[in-house]
Amino acid sequence: MAKRGGFPGGAMPGNMSNLMKQAQRMQRQMEEGQKELETKEFTASAGGGAVEVTVSGKKEIVSIKLAEEIVDPEDIETLQDAVVAAANEALRQAEEESSALMSKMTGGLGGFPF
Repeated sequence: MAKRGGFPGGAMPGNMSNLMKQAQRMQRQMEEGQKELETKEFTASAGGGAVEVTVSGKKEIVSIKLAEEIVDPEDIETLQDAVVAAANEALRQAEEESSALMSKMTGGLGGFPF
């Protein structure tokens, strides 16, 4: 009676074993890269430098710095717009770095048919 499933002798062929090792190595590299990214900070400014926002690689706001001249009780909208613009730019920088890391790690995997 023929065996069903598995590989003869219970061992994986060399190519499959190598593929598994490469996948494990790539997973470790991605984890290390993600940890490194999380320790980085990204800073952007708006309003001619009057507002500065710093975000972490975890995409969390770390700090907001405001210059006195941007704080005008008669024009809160300008302050709000500058904070949003600076925060969005800092987050965009963090996302760009994250995407670059992932692209570097996954390099040639785009050709797999799944």
